[in-house]
Amino acid sequence: MPGLVVFGRRWAIGSDDFVLPGAFELLVRLVWWMGILALYAVHKGQFNCPGGGLLHSYLLVLLVLLASIICALSALVYVSMQGTISNPGPRKSLPKLLYTRLLLYLPEFIWAVVGAVWVSDSSVRCEKTVINVIIGTVIASWVIIIFTIIGVVIVFDPLGGKKTFYLTDSVNRNLESSQSGQLLYNVKNTATRVWEKRIRLLCCCIVQDDDHRVAFTSIAELFRNYFSDTDLVPSDIAAGLTLLHQEQDKMESCPKEPEEVLCHSPSSLVTDDLDVELENAAHYMLFAAAAYGWPYYIYTNPFTALCKLNGDCCRNRPTDSDITGSDRHNFHFGSILKITGLQYRDFIHISFHNKIYEIPFFVALDHKKEAIVVAVRGTLSFEDILTDLSADCEDLTLEDVLENGFVHKGITQAANYIYRKLINDGILNQAFTIAPEYKLVIVGHSLGGGTASILAIMLRNSFPTLRCYAFSPPGGLLSKSLADYTKHFIVSVIVGKDLVARLSMPNMEDLKRRIVRIVANCNRPKYQILLRGCWYEVFGGDPDNFPTELDGRSQDALTQPLLAEESLMVHRSPSYNALEDESHLNSPPQYPHLYLPGKIIHIVEESSSRRLCSSDIKYTARWSNETVFSSILISPKMITDHMPDVVLKALHSLSQEQGSCISCQTRDYHPNVV
Repeated sequence: MPGLVVFGRRWAIGSDDFVLPGAFELLVRLVWWMGILALYAVHKGQFNCPGGGLLHSYLLVLLVLLASIICALSALVYVSMQGTISNPGPRKSLPKLLYTRLLLYLPEFIWAVVGAVWVSDSSVRCEKTVINVIIGTVIASWVIIIFTIIGVVIVFDPLGGKKTFYLTDSVNRNLESSQSGQLLYNVKNTATRVWEKRIRLLCCCIVQDDDHRVAFTSIAELFRNYFSDTDLVPSDIAAGLTLLHQEQDKMESCPKEPEEVLCHSPSSLVTDDLDVELENAAHYMLFAAAAYGWPYYIYTNPFTALCKLNGDCCRNRPTDSDITGSDRHNFHFGSILKITGLQYRDFIHISFHNKIYEIPFFVALDHKKEAIVVAVRGTLSFEDILTDLSADCEDLTLEDVLENGFVHKGITQAANYIYRKLINDGILNQAFTIAPEYKLVIVGHSLGGGTASILAIMLRNSFPTLRCYAFSPPGGLLSKSLADYTKHFIVSVIVGKDLVARLSMPNMEDLKRRIVRIVANCNRPKYQILLRGCWYEVFGGDPDNFPTELDGRSQDALTQPLLAEESLMVHRSPSYNALEDESHLNSPPQYPHLYLPGKIIHIVEESSSRRLCSSDIKYTARWSNETVFSSILISPKMITDHMPDVVLKALHSLSQEQGSCISCQTRDYHPNVV
């Protein structure tokens, strides 16, 4: 719903967000009040001790104060429970109740100070139980006051004073166009500066140079553009994601159409090709995972990793490998050796250097596959996150490549850095001098997968036989022409409902529109949505069938947004065409559509059986296309399906299953001998 407006500014909290925290505080206050009442009743007439008169007055005033707070909280919770997310009308009296509740903090603060002074008075000689109860009361008062202050800081919106300009269109109508334009320009600048300060605060631990400052501004503008056209608070987004997840699960439980089932029935030739690529992918995923170094090795071997690395950490670095960047105690290199199973002499170059647009990688000889492998690390630092978020589009122009198009700016700059190191520093020449008959293979996971894909495009002309395996690459990477061009030499591997593989600006805009629509049209209060959603996520069960305003509407009417949807879209985003006759929610995005690279192998979980300490998951894989990943899927596994250990586990499971099937076929084959 629209953010709550109190004290003349908008806050990042809705008028229906006081139900759960208010109910919790109400429970605490009731128990507290009954405890003080019981204490007063038991010791009534026994306040003759030194300091007892002040104690008697303290308890009486505290009982009245707590009763007043309980009444205010009860009214606040009751009013906050009324209406729906997009219908705040029944809650219009909530700001007044909130003012009343906040005013009660003043006497509570004063009385907490009085209680602290009374407890600290050495002349008080009352019963020990009474003193302990007063100490508990004082501590509880201060804890609640401190948590309230923290809550106010959290829900404070630095743009709260500016957002009121967005909440009504009358401002723009009543101002001259030049004044309106200047006003909007000032608001946008303020929003960009706020986002930039937030990003700088998050990245305060890293050294900042000109590249960082440019990235901060670019990312701040991206966040400002994305969030500035909706009037949703964080709890609205949580409720929307919960509703989308349940709606999505209901859709998946519906039986598929026969045509949809038939389209996924591959021919034997395609199946054979898939089996080969799965075997290769399972092999090269080890290199992509190894690029993460010791964090990945310790994550996958939490109890034994340090002991295994201890034998390597004190050894001298091999002189036949070119290593750059910091690797204290040789932990990174030791982990790479353990994961890949290679020898020291198999590594041509290893770079642990990490800055924005400059990510670690290594070049090694893979004698098993007779390949020179370039493995690029995925996201593991703040610098990598900044590279990921530099999501502007830029042209990729290459000689002798007709399929030039748009690419992800940050990842392209990272690929340019590695390209310069490989070519200008003669790293690939050195590798092919050692093994001239080997082929070139480029691999990476996540950010590393996207970087490896663009690097493969850059090297394709010089190395026509190169192959690239991109594991869980970002979805918004290449334009359609470049994505089609890469189908000849790049294979992308996606597991399940991986969020990163579906991340692109058009998909994010689509997710925002879906959240706004489902939140605006749900006829249930937010607290019911969140409680039912938490139960569903933790304990499962059938998806809830929340009634919506869409029920019973004609198909033609569904193409037009409801007034509730319009109220949540406060002004047009730069992502949408500014056409007066089109809805905010139905405007086509101006961001160019970017796609996953190469041919896509989609691995999904077919079945799973959970045991006491482990789970047995069976996977199935098939060739897919980029349209399957044109929408973000909400699921508890949308993050875990992206993790490198999950990808490696899925590939190993499929590879072992494929190997067992081949051995079974060989054992069952009995040729006729004449």
